[in-house]
Amino acid sequence: MTNRYAVILAAGQGTRMKSKLYKVLHPVMGRPMVQHVLEQVKTVDLGSVVTVVGFGADKVAEYIGNESELVVQEEQLGTGHAVIQAKELLKNKEGTTIVVCGDTPLIKGETYEELFAHHERTGAKATILTTKAPNPAGYGRVIRNEANEVERIVEHKDANEQELLVDEINTGTYCFDNQALFAALEHVSNDNAQGEYYLPDVIEILRNQSEVVSAHLTPDFEETLGINDRVALAQAEGIMKQRINEQHLRNGVGIIDPSNTYIHPDVVIEPDAIIHPGTVIKGNTTIKSDAEVGPFTEITNCHIGENTVIKQSVASDSHIGDRVKIGPFAHIRPESSIGDEAKIGNFVEIKKTNLGDSSKVSHLSYIGDAQVGSNVNVGCGTITVNYDGKNKFLTTIEDDAFIGCNSNLIAPVTIGKGSYVAAGSTITKNVPEDSLSVARARQTNKEGYASKIKNRQKD
Repeated sequence: MTNRYAVILAAGQGTRMKSKLYKVLHPVMGRPMVQHVLEQVKTVDLGSVVTVVGFGADKVAEYIGNESELVVQEEQLGTGHAVIQAKELLKNKEGTTIVVCGDTPLIKGETYEELFAHHERTGAKATILTTKAPNPAGYGRVIRNEANEVERIVEHKDANEQELLVDEINTGTYCFDNQALFAALEHVSNDNAQGEYYLPDVIEILRNQSEVVSAHLTPDFEETLGINDRVALAQAEGIMKQRINEQHLRNGVGIIDPSNTYIHPDVVIEPDAIIHPGTVIKGNTTIKSDAEVGPFTEITNCHIGENTVIKQSVASDSHIGDRVKIGPFAHIRPESSIGDEAKIGNFVEIKKTNLGDSSKVSHLSYIGDAQVGSNVNVGCGTITVNYDGKNKFLTTIEDDAFIGCNSNLIAPVTIGKGSYVAAGSTITKNVPEDSLSVARARQTNKEGYASKIKNRQKD
């Protein structure tokens, strides 16, 4: 097989996005669009990948890391000028170079492979990935001769009336013989309406040299969508969402309303899990079989166990066991671990806490920086008072303990195994095993005093 290389064009500022965020870092389903491009193109066996960056180069480098070499296009003088920036890294290599745009996140790895295969099979010096556009306005037109061979590509702003009627468009993705590419780039001129060096001019240069120029027509126009503004970004988000949801459906996941369910690309969901409408699942999340998530739930970087039910709640960066019930309106904050068969009810916040098997925090409580054992019952309104204004402290509640309603546990403190804390207590000292702790003032009733208060208010 011919040696293969890739150049990703990601130097454009993206002024039409009307955003301070560098264009190719705008997310599509939670992942920067350039990352989608890089991951898909790397499904093809490549010798090296070069990404051409301009504005925001440092931030792009943070996302790409060691997945690609970077070169900087200091001035944005067109796509041809951008590819020239990769010359020093690629000029001496033999083989095929694919050039792709960093704002085309929907093109699949299979399409890149098909383009390479077509290029190598035809022995072409250049091959264009083309498609038929229902409305080709704004796109470069692929002009063929009488023998149906590619003759040239004409940018929309430079096209005449007859050329504007052509609906076969240039997607901005090409395969080139690497040596021929950089040789032809030396002859590209900026004599055009924008005063830029267009990469498509390489096609006409190679044709004038009697070289073979081919085109691979892909049937899916939506896949080739380039993102230049917020409208196209929203369209790409919708297409990617539909693609991801369809794959989960085919794998046996129950998605009740795919149009109102957002599942990011790295999420793993096992068959027979059920996802209800209004749910957003992000990051490196795994949802096991027979779990039920939603409606209106947000999950980020979590493990969700089998037969667990989470309703109208938020969970992030946590491990949630099997047969757990969470919600409605619960919040599982990072670094929490919820044991099997636990229950976290409405308006409960859990933060940096290990909650043991079969333990319950049923409603209106905050449990933060805590180690909670198994079979613990935490009553309504309980607070682990973990912060003194400067430092966080640990609360430990051992197995089989019972915490009465409206209790404050002032950390650091330990509630011993099997102990009871009376409702309304403020606990400042450790409670021994198998004890009852009552920490509240003795009740005093002053009969008739309410009338005095009412009379005072009237005066």
